[in-house]
Parts: sequence; C-alpha cells; structure tokens
Amino acid sequence: MAIGVLALVGLSPERVAALTAAGYAVREGKKYPNRIDAIREAGETVRAVLTNGRGGLSGDEMALLPRLEIVCAVGAGYEAVDLVTAQSRGIAVANCPDTNASAVADSAMMLLMSATRHLRAADRHVHAGGWQDQWRVETPTISGKRLGVLGMGTIGGRIAHRAARGFDMEVGYHNRNAVAGSSYRYFDSLIELATWADFLICAAPGGAATRHLVNADVLKALGPKGYLVNVGRGTVVDTAALIDALRSNRVAGAGLDVLEGEPNVPTLLPELLQFDNVVVTPHCAGNAPEARTAATVLILANLNAYFSGKPLASPVS
Repeated sequence: MAIGVLALVGLSPERVAALTAAGYAVREGKKYPNRIDAIREAGETVRAVLTNGRGGLSGDEMALLPRLEIVCAVGAGYEAVDLVTAQSRGIAVANCPDTNASAVADSAMMLLMSATRHLRAADRHVHAGGWQDQWRVETPTISGKRLGVLGMGTIGGRIAHRAARGFDMEVGYHNRNAVAGSSYRYFDSLIELATWADFLICAAPGGAATRHLVNADVLKALGPKGYLVNVGRGTVVDTAALIDALRSNRVAGAGLDVLEGEPNVPTLLPELLQFDNVVVTPHCAGNAPEARTAATVLILANLNAYFSGKPLASPVS
C-alpha cells in the first residue's frame, strides 16, 4: 500500500513522479485553498510531510496528523519545524542540506556584482535609450576587496571559496564559533567584521537567534561605500533599518534574494524597489535544475531509509 505524503511546498512534476514511482501517495498542499485545509483533509492518511524552513510544521499542525512519522524539509532550513513536539511524539525530522549550496553561492556573487556594478540602473538606462556617453554612475569592482561572510556553513564556505579563488578577495567571517581548519579570518563581532569589510554577504539561517543580526549599527559599520547581500533568511536583516540606511546614503547598495515577510510578497518590497542601487530577486537563489534533482534524491533517501527501518540520510539532530 502506498505511503501517504503531504507536500506543503510546491513540487515539480518530476519530483511528484519520482515519489509516486517509489511507492508514495502524494497530496499536494498547494492545490488546496489554504494550508490548514490541506492538513485537515490529509488527516490520518499521511505518514510523512514535506515542508521547508520558512513554512515548517507547527505543533498544532502535527496534532492534526495523528499518523505522522517523519517531517522532511526539502532544503537546508528547518527553523519553523517544531522540533520539541516532534521529539515528544517520536516524529523523525530530516532536511536536505548542501543540495542547493552551489546555486546559492553562485547567486550571492551575482547579486554582489549586480549591486556594485549597478546592473539594474544600467539596464534601465539602456532601455530608456541611453548609452555610454550618458552613463555617469560610479561602479566599483569587487576584485581584490575585502568580503565579510555572515554564516560560514556550507553555503558561506562556497561563497568564500568563489570570492577568494575567483576574485582574489580577502575573506573574513562571523559565526557562532570559529570554523576549525578554516583559512579565513574569524571575527567574533559582527560589527567588527562589517567595519573591516567592503562588502557583507549574509548566509546565516533563520530563527530567533539570528533575527535582525544585521541592524542599524552593523549597517553603519559597513559604511557609505559598503554593499550588503542577503541569501540566507530575510529575518536576518532589519529591513526597515536597511531602507533608512539606503535613504540616507549610509550604505552604498544591496542585493537581496530574501526579505522579511515571506512567503507572502514582502510588505516593504515597494520601498526597496525605489532605489536604483538595490537588486532584488524572488528567493530563487537556490532554484536550479541540478539543485532540484539533488534534493529529490535526498528526500527519497530519507523517506526510503525511514520506512525501511534504516538510519536517515540527513537527520536533524
């Protein structure tokens, strides 16, 4: 008999086909009017839930799924999964780390270059009929500069590698703790890192511990020639403080793939889009065919391992 799986995130046809072929009966929550309707209707038919870090799965939602045995986050993040309730009920939790790390790291460098070289303004200039003689915007290079990385996990490490090897950048980072064996300079203060750096890229996970780590003080330390990039979680950056810093020219620009207020369209997005020195992408840094394929493989590895009584491929501890 097929094992019931409720997907609270959008699934590609290829992922649905792979899950179905492996013996899972997939309910696609996105096809319901709202999330809670999908969970209630799934009820006792579901033994596994697929979610993501932002949406997670709350304890109240778990209570509506009495036969739930495993929750699998389809990306690295799992901050909104109620781990305490899951543990109390014996529900296994897994995630899919590293599957989109290369795509996110690529996007981080793209956003940094797009912001510093004022790609958005240049594109609008050309679309308005302008060309080289009318272009008067200073666009600094990133090569040989200092890059600060907030969050030296897998994604942060790949960003640092690209920056150091590809652009001859000096890399420093701030983390909860120094990374053993890292060749990059560790700063135990984020403000000290921002003061030192020309550019700051945020690759930190979400959650209460990282909320608004990048605040007005950090932005002031980054300075009027500094650029901010965020590919971690929107909540890591105080958006109102960023808008204020942009408006008063206390930072030079920003490249953002994530914003506070997701998964809905962020309420402060219209204000951010007023700035020509800000580039925003719709939380798509990790979206790549290679990343989706790798995540599907790991999702199946976790589900198959659990339901065959074997250790999870990538458990959340």
